[in-house]
Parts: sequence; C-alpha cells; structure tokens
Amino acid sequence: MGGSSVKSSPLATPRIPGAARREGRPGVALTVIAACQLMVVLDATIVNIALPHIQTALSFSTTDLSWVISAYTLAFGGLLLLGGRAGDILGRRRVFLTGILLFTLASLLGGFAQEPWQLLAARALQGVGGAIASPTSLALITTTFAEGPERNRAFGVFAAVSAGGGAIGLLAGGMLTEWLDWRWVLFVNVPIGLLIAVLAPLYITESERHPGRFDIAGALTSTGGMASLVYGFIRASEDGWRDGGTLASFAAAAVLLALFVGIESRADEPIIPLRMFADRNRAGTYLIMLGLAAAMFGMFFFIVQFVQNVLGFSPIRSGLGFLPVTVAIVTAAGLSQRFLPRLGPKPFMVTGSALTGIGLTWLTFIRTDSSYVSGILGPMLLFGFGMGLNFVTLTLTAVSGVAQKEAGAASGLLNASQQVGGSLGLSILVTVFGTASRNEGTKQVPDFVAHADPDQLAAFKETGRLPDPWGDLVLTQGISTAFIAAVAMAGLALATALLVIRVRKSDLEALSGVAAEAGPAA
Repeated sequence: MGGSSVKSSPLATPRIPGAARREGRPGVALTVIAACQLMVVLDATIVNIALPHIQTALSFSTTDLSWVISAYTLAFGGLLLLGGRAGDILGRRRVFLTGILLFTLASLLGGFAQEPWQLLAARALQGVGGAIASPTSLALITTTFAEGPERNRAFGVFAAVSAGGGAIGLLAGGMLTEWLDWRWVLFVNVPIGLLIAVLAPLYITESERHPGRFDIAGALTSTGGMASLVYGFIRASEDGWRDGGTLASFAAAAVLLALFVGIESRADEPIIPLRMFADRNRAGTYLIMLGLAAAMFGMFFFIVQFVQNVLGFSPIRSGLGFLPVTVAIVTAAGLSQRFLPRLGPKPFMVTGSALTGIGLTWLTFIRTDSSYVSGILGPMLLFGFGMGLNFVTLTLTAVSGVAQKEAGAASGLLNASQQVGGSLGLSILVTVFGTASRNEGTKQVPDFVAHADPDQLAAFKETGRLPDPWGDLVLTQGISTAFIAAVAMAGLALATALLVIRVRKSDLEALSGVAAEAGPAA
C-alpha cells in the first residue's frame, strides 16, 4: 500500500518544464496579462497629466519637456517588434517577466530622478521594458487560452483594457499628482509590476520556443535613426536650423535610416519585412496612423500645458477634462466596428481623418481668454470621434492580404507606427511651438518692460522667462501655431485615405478572420 500511495502522490508526478505551478486558473492568468497591458498603456497618459509639475520640479524647458514623452515612445515603438520576436525565440513567459521587471526598475529610478537626464534615461528604459512585455503579453493569450470563444473573450478583455487604460491613466495621474506628488505617477508601477512578476510563474505556462535570429542591427539603426531625427527637430526649436548640432543630428538620422533599409533588405529574418509596404492599402494604413498619431501626441501634450498653466486647472480637473475624448473614441470605435461590414473601411478612414483635422483646426483659435467649454471641449470631441472611427478600421486594413503567420508582424508594425509617429510628430510640433513662442516673446518684451515692477524685471533678467499675463500670451500663441502643423499632419492622413486606400467590402470577412489571429492592436 505504501508503494501505491507514493505513486498516486502529486509530488511524484513529473512536471512539464515551464508549466504553471497552479494550473487551471485561466481567470487569474488573464488578470496578470491584462494588468501588464494596463500598466504599459496608462503610462503614457498618467505622465501627461503630471508634465507641468515635472517641468517645475526638474526645470525643464517646454521644448525639452517633450522628451519625457518621446524617450518612452521612441524606445517602445522602435523595439516593439524585436520584443515580440524575443518572446517567440526565448519563451514568452520568460521574456514577459524580463520586460515587467525592467519596466518596474525603470519606474522606480524615474520616481527618484533629481535631474532631467535621469528622468529621461528612466523613461527610455521604461520604453524598452514595455516593448519587451507588451507584445509578449498579447502573444501569451494565444498560448494560454484555447482557440474559440475562450480565446475571443480573452482578446476582448485585452482590447478593453487597452482602450480604457488611457482614461484610467488620466484620472490616476491627476489624483496621484494632486494628492501625493508627481513622482507617484512612476512609483505606482512598482507594486503592480512586482505583483505581476510573482504571479506570472504561478499561473502562466511557458510557451514553446521557436528557433530564429534576432535582427538587432535593424532594431538599433531604426531606433537610433528616429531618435536622431526627433532630437534634430527639438534642437532646431531652441538653437536654430543652422546650428551644428542640429545639422549633425539630421545627418546621423539620414545615415542610420539608410543603413536600416539596407539591413532589412538583406536580412533573412528582418525585424520589419519591407514587403509589408508593397501592398498599397497596408502602406497607406501605416501612413495614416503615422499622421494621426503625430497629431494626437501633440494635442495631448499642448492641451495639458494650456489647461493647467493658462486656465489654472488642477491635475485632477485636467484628467477629468480629457475624459470626453476617451468617451468619443470608444463610442466611434463601436460604431465603426458595427457598420464596417456594410460600408467598408474607406468611408471611416476618410470621415475620421476629416473630423480629426476639423477638431485640430478649431484648436488653432485658442486664446488666453478661451474657456474649457468654448475653446477646448468641442474640438476635443471632434478629434476623439475621428480617431475612434479610425482605430478598428486601421487595424483590420493593416492585416489585409497577409498570411496568418505574418498577421502579428503586420499589426505590430501598425502599433510601432503609432508610437514612432507620435514621437516624430511631437518633435515637429515642438519645433513650431518654439519658433512661434520665441517670436511672440520678442513682441511682448517692450510691453512687459513698460509695466513690470523691479522684482519682475530682476526675475526676467535671471531666468529669461516672462511672468503672467505676458507668459500666458507667449505660451498660448506658441500652442495655437503648433496646432497649424498638427492640421497638416491630419491632412496627410486624409489625403492618404482618399487617394491610396482601395479596400473593398468583399475583403472584410477575410480581414476579420486574420485580425482575430493577430489580436487587437494595443
């Protein structure tokens, strides 16, 4: 009997390498995966609300402040496809944990930052961690849940978290900044990340490894090239287009991006298969996402500055003020998903891009006496509704005509286009802002000198910054001018939707099937 009892003991049962220690808990596994995605998604908006406080605490200029966003999105977008590839080759759970721990460490370091460069380095490291964790979290759904209703429900939860993360970040960022300190928008990731790292090995089984090669050269040249390009634009806003550092940055960007194209054209397993751009619909989709993301990142960045610095909104009130954008995006995305089979994707791309452009055009008229209701709410609703019409449509079109095994790469490239386009667009808008605000400042100085008291004059000589109300005029003029460039970016998306996209309604059934394989875009 003793031998029988030993054989039946679970301790004697051989364990499959990499198996979850507590199997049979799909709900917990999905919670862990969704928590990772939530942390990565909300990190962009949670930091946005804290930007004015970060600027004051660490003495950022408005143009340099944009790097707090761009350092994260460039690293995230540039390494996103490499992160997904790493999960396939090394094991998705292992890579998932590595990304989570790296993201958590970076958040801790960023929260303790005392100098601007320390925060920017931590934000870039966060982007690397997010690029490793986010694509593997989506891929883990396919290895954790059986194909069919169970997996579809899991994808639905993942998509809902991706869509709702932005709104949660806006509210959480406002509450943490106002009630505690701006540093807590970073510190909050630490306990969440550690909890995910503890639970993942317990409830998520390791995936099978697939042999392959890393296209590290492609990832580094593409990320370095885009970073140089962004730096060139931001430096030009402060030091001018003829500055040696500005010209060197653009030259480095040209060399690195040319090397990237050469590497990808010869690589056996490229990080970005260039054949993805051979199809006009897919290439057009990436270009539309690039233009819209460029406008979107700039809109959030500058409106946060306006509502807090000019209108005097608290961080919590700022977060609440942005919620209508999220509601408009979710509402429009639901409508496009419902009517897409009947109308086809092109009407949604055209209408969405046009509404986005109209909203941005409205924002060019903001002035120091504009209120939230009269100057901000209306254009943000139009902008959000236009973006919502595009999100589902672009995801479906991006995977049109690709083999199922390449659907993940096609949708991943769309996400990368969003992140990189946002960084590039923000840098261009910051350049326009810097030039316009500098010109407006020169115009305001005589009036300031005529009316300022001795203390104000002394402070101006020391810092070079005009106090309010002159400072508000300079900031607002710079923002309204920057939105003119954002209108041009939305115009690029609209022109592409009108002239390039040719997806037929008869393609939609095939599109939906491949999109389900690729999963929802983050």
